[in-house]
Amino acid sequence: MNMAPQKLEKSASQFATDAIKYDSQGARGMAITNYQKASESLLKLMRLYPDSKLNKIYAVRMKSYQDRIKALQSTSLTDAEPVVNPAASPEEQRASLANQTKNNFEDMVMKERPDVRWVDVIGVDDAKNALRESIVYPTKRPDLFPLGWPRGILLYGPPGCGKTILAAATAHELDGYFINVDGSSMMSKWLGEAEKNVSKLFKMARGYAEREGKPVILFIDELDSLLGERTNEIGGEVRSRNQFLTELDGINGKGKDIRLYVIGATNKPWSLDHPFLRRFQKRIYVSLPSLEAREKLFVLYTNPLKLDGRVRSHTLASIFDGYSASDIKDICQAVQLKVVNELFSKSDYKEPVAGENPSEPRDISMKDFRETILRRKPSVSMDMIRAYYKWSEQFKAL
Repeated sequence: MNMAPQKLEKSASQFATDAIKYDSQGARGMAITNYQKASESLLKLMRLYPDSKLNKIYAVRMKSYQDRIKALQSTSLTDAEPVVNPAASPEEQRASLANQTKNNFEDMVMKERPDVRWVDVIGVDDAKNALRESIVYPTKRPDLFPLGWPRGILLYGPPGCGKTILAAATAHELDGYFINVDGSSMMSKWLGEAEKNVSKLFKMARGYAEREGKPVILFIDELDSLLGERTNEIGGEVRSRNQFLTELDGINGKGKDIRLYVIGATNKPWSLDHPFLRRFQKRIYVSLPSLEAREKLFVLYTNPLKLDGRVRSHTLASIFDGYSASDIKDICQAVQLKVVNELFSKSDYKEPVAGENPSEPRDISMKDFRETILRRKPSVSMDMIRAYYKWSEQFKAL
């Protein structure tokens, strides 16, 4: 059975987090195993949905995990520092290390605009409007904002509701750069210490914005893995978070003329440290799709399928109340798999022969959708929704 996309994303993130934990402890074998599992989860996601607009983003993350595996396999040192030529002079070794770090960071930059437009983001109108106000409009007409504009935007809400695609769509609207990194990667040691990672990442982002005068969106997914509250913190985690705080203050204060924006995404906003919340001037709840949005999602995902004349998108939207956008895509995929399985299971089914019309599955009916709902429950519970509403009452900032 195929895993839902949000489950695969969550699985990849958890494997990456575990890999970094083992990495920091010097457990190279376990680190390699978990980096590989994180890569496999992303690869499975890309193969399940080859036309997904987010595959470029997943590819960047997968490459970073594979790079770390190679670094771990190429050295017997538990810290797995970047490889240098021991016969080289100290100056040459430092230059080599700097180039390796620079190249790894450069891999995070998507120099082509993500192929995601506003029309591809269905629903979440409040979030789209807030991102337009904070990023798109100030970039096009900075003269209309004498008091400045927000540079830090936090997207929070249930998994599978479009936080990543919102950031990608915002980047598409701008003639600039999109830097994508997940919080757990920033804590990894393959680019050096986490504190230095944060500093170098922001330095690179500012460099693109200053050197070319173009807007830069720094998108950090799973932000809670970097900035979340922790017990029994180690010194490196404290320093890296303090460095992140310093960098955000620099953008919001001294960097008024630099078009650099930080978009953070998290499924667990309540785990974020309070000092960071006020640095994200916009805190936007990306909620489950409304009835109208669910209807549009069903129209989108059933469009390439063969439906019988009694299937109505508004009826499906009513039936699947409480389902996320990713859930709805999975539902449509599941009913298609159902009728295809029936076709292959027929006793008189024959493989297509050249020159003959191949057998086709029957049309999908409302009954198929009603049967599917019995086997596929929403990925977001009501307890989770209540937790988001409770947090929003205190901290939401549109």
